[in-house]
Amino acid sequence: MAEWLQQGGVMVWVILATGLVALFVFLERVLHLHRARIKAEDFLMGIVNNLRHGNITEAMAICDETPGPVAYIVKTAILHRAADKEGLRAAIDNAGRMEISRMERRLVVIATVAQIAPVCGLLGTVLGMMKSLLVMRQQAPLVQSGDVIGGLMQALVATAAGLAVALPCTVAFNFLVGKVEKIVLDMERAASEIIGFLK
Repeated sequence: MAEWLQQGGVMVWVILATGLVALFVFLERVLHLHRARIKAEDFLMGIVNNLRHGNITEAMAICDETPGPVAYIVKTAILHRAADKEGLRAAIDNAGRMEISRMERRLVVIATVAQIAPVCGLLGTVLGMMKSLLVMRQQAPLVQSGDVIGGLMQALVATAAGLAVALPCTVAFNFLVGKVEKIVLDMERAASEIIGFLK
């Protein structure tokens, strides 16, 4: 494997470096989104029970102690409970947009690596083919196959590396987008329930 990487030329190392960046971003986002997901139904039930009994401070404390965007949405609703329904919904929408932006942070890095890795692999392929053609031109008409193979191996390794990085990055991006969408659904459900309760 190490020998193949050495034969792949400089573009293989560029592809591997971008792949490592995408891996670190993926791991950080997975941990962040895992912490952000809570059992929204149980959380809302506790909040509603406190609000019914007039325990605003305790409800706010629960929101502060609970991680994730659902708790932030509910806290925003409690803070703006005196506003009319449209004002309350506008405050929740603004908070929701901020939280979605926070959850989607750095996902563009993974999407970008998924798009540029095959292109970098193609560039490595072109460079490898050019290397082979230069060798053939310099040694014509007596070209040895061993001299040409180096460029061909560089081309193939670069293509393989580009695809090997792009495929898992695409899967990782779609996986994270799915997680974000699930949390957004929880946020929307929580927003509807808390607005319904408060108004």
